[in-house]
Amino acid sequence: MATTRLETFCDGVIAIAATLLILDVRATGAHLGSQLTHIWPSYAAYAISFLTIGIIWVNHHTVMSVIGSVDRRFLFINVLFLMTVAFAPFPTRLVAEYVRAGGSDARDAALAYGFTFTAMSITYVSMWLYAVGGGRLLRAEADPKLVAGISRSFRPGTLMYLGATLVAFASPAASVALFAAIALFYVVESSVFAPARGRP
Repeated sequence: MATTRLETFCDGVIAIAATLLILDVRATGAHLGSQLTHIWPSYAAYAISFLTIGIIWVNHHTVMSVIGSVDRRFLFINVLFLMTVAFAPFPTRLVAEYVRAGGSDARDAALAYGFTFTAMSITYVSMWLYAVGGGRLLRAEADPKLVAGISRSFRPGTLMYLGATLVAFASPAASVALFAAIALFYVVESSVFAPARGRP
């Protein structure tokens, strides 16, 4: 089965999820200037989630560049992955609304956010491992260095997201800050170190 329809569907879901993030950034009430300052958690949550989804889109493009065909199992794993992407705006809104309040609400918001992105990472890695296992779905001409580079870049992701999530039990704000750091790490990894390893 060719990859064209899958890539089109993925691009559409990712684009919609990224666009929905901005709908929860809004100022209400009097004194607009103070409101714009007051809602800074909304800006932060939007930026972290948008950047993370953007990184996912870039990496998905790289993954699909070495995959020659897909089968039903791969498609269903991809559906699970996209389900977590589409869900991302909801915990993003929770973080924007509750993380500054402190207490159990802030903790629960950070946990919901973290477990969503951990699940996203798990499904993403599962999709890749299924495709690459025994060269199952790889193009015949796929560069082994590129394939190995993708695998290395995916390896720490799930543990980093899970670790940042568990930090929420001690400090929700620190947990969210770690998610921002993870996003920045992957921006640097993809744009600076990946080309040196042969990845586009």
